[in-house]
Amino acid sequence: MLDDSVKQLLDRPHGLVLWLTGAGISAESGIPTFRGKEGYWRVGSRNYQPEEMATWSSFQEMPEEVWAWYLYRRGVCRGAEPNAAHRALVRAEQNSGERFLLVTQNVDGLHLRAGNTLDRTFQIHGNIDFMRCSKECLPAPIPMPDSIDVAWEKDRAITQRELERLRCPSCGAMGRPHVLWFDESYDEPNFRFQSSIEAARHASLVIVVGTTGATSLPMHIGTIASQRGVPMIVVNPEPNPFSALVQRTGHGSFLFGTAGDWVPKLVDALPLA
Repeated sequence: MLDDSVKQLLDRPHGLVLWLTGAGISAESGIPTFRGKEGYWRVGSRNYQPEEMATWSSFQEMPEEVWAWYLYRRGVCRGAEPNAAHRALVRAEQNSGERFLLVTQNVDGLHLRAGNTLDRTFQIHGNIDFMRCSKECLPAPIPMPDSIDVAWEKDRAITQRELERLRCPSCGAMGRPHVLWFDESYDEPNFRFQSSIEAARHASLVIVVGTTGATSLPMHIGTIASQRGVPMIVVNPEPNPFSALVQRTGHGSFLFGTAGDWVPKLVDALPLA
């Protein structure tokens, strides 16, 4: 049950309501967190950590292994289904129209599969169901080829024939997963960087769901909101940097628990457009 202070934050005229989601909202669909044990990958006798695999430099050095790791992760994502929190955010968009914006760190595509629209969903870390030309000759990401197996077993090596299918259809260069790697920077064309910052500067309410704040753009969004005195509602199973911002500024509320517990209640409490 929402307490009166949270209801007061929600039940008032709002401009833009910015929802910021992280891995916690998808964990309830059975997708393991990126840095959990499922993120590690064995190459020969060595276990690589996600921070090592998810880099441009690793892709240049061992593209077959990087692709196999991402195709396995894609299979895990495609095997999951949107949960109650995802579905609630679809209702939020339908109820609020242009006053709704979803900024997600998740690459699993579950928000779009649930029914949120691409226009109102900024996938700031990419989408594992898409690929890009490694030479950046295409203006936008393209869907993964239908011929690439969705149910990818963890220890399966990628074949040369499959690598050929993952080439850019325009110039023939090697394709790459459409994700933001650790040794890359946010940009606007691929990851909506400037648009996300601009949204934080105009939002009247920010709701943060299931993220630890480990990456820079989400924390930048939270910092901008707190500096503007914009109330922030933070949903997470444990305190995080966003809840610390709420505690320091006194603007907002921290809701201890899961996305499935709280997001449907928050959506239902927001006034209709």
